[in-house]
Amino acid sequence: MQTKNIPDGYGLRVGVRGGHGCGGVSFIIGFDKQKPSDMIYTMEGITVLIDKKHTMYLIGKAVDFYEGADARGFMFVEQEAITRGGHHSIS
Repeated sequence: MQTKNIPDGYGLRVGVRGGHGCGGVSFIIGFDKQKPSDMIYTMEGITVLIDKKHTMYLIGKAVDFYEGADARGFMFVEQEAITRGGHHSIS
């Protein structure tokens, strides 16, 4: 992460935002500092931070990287929908 100018003490935060009303939640991914309510994982040498309150929304989800002509980036998918390797599930 140091080669990407991510400061020491930061990890990759995976979580949700929203959840009020009928709009549901939006999944988020980005770099952040550790908080007291975080669960901490290490995946392929990267520190992953998940707020304990968000786990109920993340169980059964996997993070996938999509690269196509129309878009490029990370997305959250249902773990059962994955048919090829290289995905990291949150369980």
